[in-house]
Amino acid sequence: MPTPVTYRDYPVRIREVEVLRRTHLTPTMIRITLGGPGAAGFESGIADEHVKLIFPDPDTGELRVPVQDPDDPDELVWPRPMPTSREYTVRAHRRDVHEIDIDFVVHGEGLASTWAETVEPGGRVHVAGPPGGFVPADDYDFWLVAGDETALPAVARIVAELPRAARGHVVVEVHDESSRQELDAPEGVVVTWVHAHGRASDAWGLAVMGTDVSGAEDVYVWLAGEAGAIKPVRRWVRGELAVGKEHSSITGYWKRGLADTHEHLDDDDEDEDDADLVEELATSH
Repeated sequence: MPTPVTYRDYPVRIREVEVLRRTHLTPTMIRITLGGPGAAGFESGIADEHVKLIFPDPDTGELRVPVQDPDDPDELVWPRPMPTSREYTVRAHRRDVHEIDIDFVVHGEGLASTWAETVEPGGRVHVAGPPGGFVPADDYDFWLVAGDETALPAVARIVAELPRAARGHVVVEVHDESSRQELDAPEGVVVTWVHAHGRASDAWGLAVMGTDVSGAEDVYVWLAGEAGAIKPVRRWVRGELAVGKEHSSITGYWKRGLADTHEHLDDDDEDEDDADLVEELATSH
């Protein structure tokens, strides 16, 4: 049995960095590369870790940033009310040249999406974190990694860092075929793409719950995306797969109709509606 996930802690820093370049990866995703002197000392060693990008208040234009805690220099003191911020995965970090890649889903609206589409090289932004994160062992028999397009940066990094002998299934929901990206998946990992075409559907959940894990004794599950879509799949993970939170990471990166949501869904407090929805999905197709 693999060791349960362990938490790796980092000193949490606030830094001002420079926008070095913008790269269009697909019609629906832009990469912003950050760097400059402010990126010196940045740490990134966990595949799905995140940082907070801090923006001026959209109503007042005021920029309020946290400061290092004078009583604990490894932590931050945040102003109240909280600054306007958005959480994003560290897609890549090149320590030798002080560069940080952050990938943004672009959809013509939203604070961070609009910023990524319009910011020019030389622009500046404050970055808080990363604070660390959970690290799974590398000796699972099977890896189930699934998410929507907002989770694709983390999925891509997780898959690239899997042991080359790993077996598993990756399920990613994107807008359409043009939104796919090349994933550096081990030979034994099957990649399934689901095309949402901008509409909510149960296709992604069905694809995840159709995963065949027969023959695998030790399964690790990583899920991230829209919270409502994830909850019934979480129920399947806990029930059908019998994978507990010590061998999984399940996170709602966003919630339909709300901004700036990051909801950890590992706790086993699902309500009966989740169970009913799983049964409905399983029997209606």
